[in-house]
Amino acid sequence: MLETEIKADEIKEETSLLPSYRRDMREYTEKQAGRFIKMNTVKDWSLLSWKDIGKPYEVTSFAKEKHDWEREHEKELPVHTSWEMFNRSFHQWFVKDVPAEMDRSKKEFLKNAAMMKPRAAKSALGELVRLSLWNYVHRIQDGIWDPRGKRGLFANLDLEKPRILFLGAAEGYEAMQLSAMYPGGEAVLVDYDPFCRDARFEEFPESYPFLGQNKQTGGRKAFYKNDFQIDYVVEDIRNLPYGKEFDIVLSVGLLEHFPDKLKPEVVDWHRSFVKPSGYIIMTTPRAQLRSKLYYEIMADVMNHTYRELMTVEQMGLYMYENGLEILQHGIIKVHNGIVARAR
Repeated sequence: MLETEIKADEIKEETSLLPSYRRDMREYTEKQAGRFIKMNTVKDWSLLSWKDIGKPYEVTSFAKEKHDWEREHEKELPVHTSWEMFNRSFHQWFVKDVPAEMDRSKKEFLKNAAMMKPRAAKSALGELVRLSLWNYVHRIQDGIWDPRGKRGLFANLDLEKPRILFLGAAEGYEAMQLSAMYPGGEAVLVDYDPFCRDARFEEFPESYPFLGQNKQTGGRKAFYKNDFQIDYVVEDIRNLPYGKEFDIVLSVGLLEHFPDKLKPEVVDWHRSFVKPSGYIIMTTPRAQLRSKLYYEIMADVMNHTYRELMTVEQMGLYMYENGLEILQHGIIKVHNGIVARAR
């Protein structure tokens, strides 16, 4: 098992840009914490009401692929099919050589503009805008994976070699980050689309470092995908055979895909598999202007199914009203994050 020791004096400034993503081994200081995570702004969840905080923002711009399918089949796109479309569309952006693609799109735009081909020029310009936005959000700001924010959210949990269950796991990023911070356990990743196991997880870069804990020295260590004990299960969450046996039950960007009448069931999925003393960890995209613009511009990539953007108060109230005790909550770059226990 490869585990690369990271010296303390190397961590603070160690970050670099690769063609597809940012490699970031920095820890934030207390002074910087407000830039990456704002914790525990709600003192008493029982005092919140929907009248005070309002309902989530519903994203209503959908992918052309969804509209085309519905016109052809004359019915609403099935949920399972919408997730398959989303997974394939989203994954292709993670594996792009972004600078090279931006250069190609710029040249394509200039060529078509010079040749007086307005439709082709408009198409190339749209692609360049999306690439530029993706470059900024994912590669420059590292807002989607957000290792510093996630480590801040996941810190200080009472765990020893935890068993982690990740519902709707996609590439499994957050389970791997938790496994680095609390090493020696195992993670079960669950998604009902085999593409997530066979492409999104399988093609996650083996060289990507997760900053974690060296249990022997108390220092920091870099872990990589192949260092973790991971079992990837392709199954519908509702058919899982497990009991209340996991130290952490985790989901990332799951709750916001279900209308209000189904949210109690989604919360209950987490409660069904967590130990009485275990943690439920959930994140959702934030309701902020930047996120709203992102989902509008990237609609063809992101919006194949129902989606909401929430404040952390809205997300927390859904969890609190459905039987969870909220232990800590935070706002990181583009996500809300909550750590809870079953009441």
